[in-house]
Amino acid sequence: MSTGFFKDIAPVRYEGRESENPLAYRWYDPDRVVLGKRMEDHLRFAICYWHNFCWPGGDPFGGQTFERPWFGDDMDHARLKAEVAFEMFEILDVPFFCFHDRDIAPEGASLADSNRNVREIAGIFQKKMASSKTKLLWGTANLFSNRRYMAGAATNPDPDVFAYAAAQVKNCIDVTKELGGENYVLWGGREGYETLLNTDMARELDQLGRFLALVVEYKHKIGFDGTIMVEPKPQEPTKHQYDFDVANVYGFLKRYGLENEVKVNIEVGHAVLAGHSFEHEVALATALGIFGSVDMNRNDYQSGWDTDQFPMNVQEVALALYYILQSGGFTTGGVNFDAKLRRQSIDPSDLIHAHVGGIDTCARALLVAADLIERGDLSKALEGRYAKWGSNKAQAMLKGEMSLSDIAEMVEREGINPAPVSGRQEYLENILNWSL
Repeated sequence: MSTGFFKDIAPVRYEGRESENPLAYRWYDPDRVVLGKRMEDHLRFAICYWHNFCWPGGDPFGGQTFERPWFGDDMDHARLKAEVAFEMFEILDVPFFCFHDRDIAPEGASLADSNRNVREIAGIFQKKMASSKTKLLWGTANLFSNRRYMAGAATNPDPDVFAYAAAQVKNCIDVTKELGGENYVLWGGREGYETLLNTDMARELDQLGRFLALVVEYKHKIGFDGTIMVEPKPQEPTKHQYDFDVANVYGFLKRYGLENEVKVNIEVGHAVLAGHSFEHEVALATALGIFGSVDMNRNDYQSGWDTDQFPMNVQEVALALYYILQSGGFTTGGVNFDAKLRRQSIDPSDLIHAHVGGIDTCARALLVAADLIERGDLSKALEGRYAKWGSNKAQAMLKGEMSLSDIAEMVEREGINPAPVSGRQEYLENILNWSL
């Protein structure tokens, strides 16, 4: 039976570019075959639980603007929230959703109480999923909201907090596995520091490395086939996060021998806060072999914080999808809309409008990325730019067959005096625009 929250909103369907229905997909046709795969299978859309069903519409200068019938810190409200969530998943016809443990169930008087609450709601999910196409893309534990985590979880100076966080994660991994989740994500919301005056960085990094190793060890112990992922994030809320960006995470994983066990879940807004572009973070992760999944949103580029707006920039998304497709596309990961309404968008229908726009933006971007790959202009230009590295002498330098002295002697002997070659950036940017 319907909760009535979305009233008479019908399921959203593909109607094409000429549709005048504001709640129809113009670009997202799940069954359209792109580069040999259905569009739905390429993009693997997921709806996040936290922004849609937990966020009250506040900002740093104002409180709640949303009025939701499931807002309340008890299990009755949590059960209603689960019902509404699956109604929304059905309306949007998406294949996946994501959650934190604290999103779906209130915290109890003890960890045992909290875990029971999570498991009860997970039981509702299991029943819903039996008759729904929507499955679980990934679960994660909230190790940042409660005041016990104000100095971090794994990196906390108190080992009891480390232990509590580990126990909380264990339960969330168990629930994720039982629900058939395809990944488990660790978001270190407070794994960082405010001031070095009270921080032993070497100690905290070792703690974080051990915590992540514990998660990987437990994954193998219970036979969880999903991917373990870390979500890079700079600054916000702490001054310096240990998982600042993709490069930082890769260095951390290498140090603790986890680079073959853990991948990254990359968020658009986090990339921007780190001073990068989204496509940079995606391209670097694929180059390093640690790409896993993405949290799709956008920042307001005039604001200095993570505004988590729905994606509307086709070019930004297209470039990221271009590199994702070139690396083989998503395997266990997908496109999770880690995005929230503006605090003035208070109507139930605004939740649907927002996702329709974001989904269509990604679908249109996928077509742009596929066109770039099929035309091959960018890949040909890139191959041409590095073509000379295929020569025997270039390969000898790379393979260690020549010393520094050998190379210097070769330059003198052959009279090597290279002339600069154009990078053709403007032409390549034009190629991208021709596909939009």
